Amino acid sequence: MVIESVEQIDFSVGDLPKMPLPGRVALATPTHYDVQCVINPHMTRHVGNVDRARARRQWETLRDAYRKLGLDVCAAPGVEGLYDMVFTANAAAPFLAPDNTPGVVMSRMATESRYDETPHLERFFREQGCDARHLPEGILFEGGGDAIWHPGRRLVWGGYGQRTDRAAHDALASILNAPVIPIRLDDEAFYHLDTSFCALDERTAMICPAALRDEDIAIIRKLFERVLEVPEDEAREQLACNAHCPDGRHVLLQQGAAQTMQRLREAGFEPVEIDVGEFLKSGAAVYCMKLTFW
Repeated sequence: MVIESVEQIDFSVGDLPKMPLPGRVALATPTHYDVQCVINPHMTRHVGNVDRARARRQWETLRDAYRKLGLDVCAAPGVEGLYDMVFTANAAAPFLAPDNTPGVVMSRMATESRYDETPHLERFFREQGCDARHLPEGILFEGGGDAIWHPGRRLVWGGYGQRTDRAAHDALASILNAPVIPIRLDDEAFYHLDTSFCALDERTAMICPAALRDEDIAIIRKLFERVLEVPEDEAREQLACNAHCPDGRHVLLQQGAAQTMQRLREAGFEPVEIDVGEFLKSGAAVYCMKLTFW
């Protein structure tokens, strides 16, 4: 089922089947990370301007933060020439089949520079014991950045309009055996859903209202009891919505988003500031740098 309006929602989140939170985190080593071309507005003026040693330290800090929270971190080796492979959120959409078999729906990238990431990461996920599936030919889909599970429930929030085709979500609803809510992205700076929407726990989401249509915000408010609003400047400059809450309590996010952190604390969450400034040069922060899976 694909849900495109508030009028279609005749259920509550509590009516949806429960799912465990994913306990594994897929990262890719940043050995070959760089900005070599501009495929989103954040990358402007950063071509050839990456400090790889600093990027490595920042990546290790993020890796260690996940380990400290008790998640099983799995790191795929980066591949020379695939300088965006470090952003594993775009590699695939993870799922847990009804028989508890873990799986991933592999991406079909929208930009030529990222085409070759998929076969490397498909092998990686198969080595982790995941069933790897694909969307029908010709449909663009950029993985977990545009397919975000509602925490603890069988419901997917999907982005489209920039990197992912709307048709991807019809196919995903069938493959994932879950309803999908497509959200249209019109602003080039918010090119994946994970740059303007962050599902924190079953009851709470964090959004940048300036990046979303009113009708999509209405759907979000219908299914989340609490919606925390991120200031537009922090969403654009610190990518504050590109955060991750792996356990319903700790929220890993780029440092410096003061108003966002205050709102998180007021809502009972514990912000964990992590400097991923070298990766901001690619228009990416914490959420883009990982893919949680079962």
